[in-house]
Amino acid sequence: MDLKSKDALRSALSGFEPVNEQEEKDRELLLEALDEKDVFTRENRARHFTASSWIVNRTRDKVLMIYHNIYNSWSWTGGHADGETDLMNVALREAKEETGVKHIRPLSAAPFSVEILTVDGHVKRGEYVPSHLHLNVTYLMEADETDNLFSKPDENSGVKWFTLDDALKACSEPWMVSRIYSKLNEKLKNGGMVL
Repeated sequence: MDLKSKDALRSALSGFEPVNEQEEKDRELLLEALDEKDVFTRENRARHFTASSWIVNRTRDKVLMIYHNIYNSWSWTGGHADGETDLMNVALREAKEETGVKHIRPLSAAPFSVEILTVDGHVKRGEYVPSHLHLNVTYLMEADETDNLFSKPDENSGVKWFTLDDALKACSEPWMVSRIYSKLNEKLKNGGMVL
């Protein structure tokens, strides 16, 4: 485990300015969890770190989403840290793997959002995964809208650009729409702040 990037994550989370009560309370728990055993791996079956991307086009009027096979919904990209403490690198890697985009870059090294996400028990690759929490850090990324897109069949069955409003309509997870994706769109429209 890279202690330098773990310290950088602690610093980034400490410096993150929550825009609402959800971010404030979730950030506290993320900071507390940093020193837990195996919290950057799936060996911690109760909760572990993940990273996601809110991927926008250059004009910031579209978002790139995947159709997630487990959730049966259009969603952001992201994945497990799997031992890596540089969560921006995790988010970037997952975005490329899940969408096929080659030209993508973080718009800031700082987290765009933080959230704790519940994951219901499910079967993955023939094995049952118990219900658990994802300690998630989200990064704002920009991708080239002209890049070829392709899905990652073991995880998603579609990749598509949506307008910001249509992204909310496409998602079939009410809590993600009302608490997370709407907040990300508001932050995007207001330069990082939710009014």
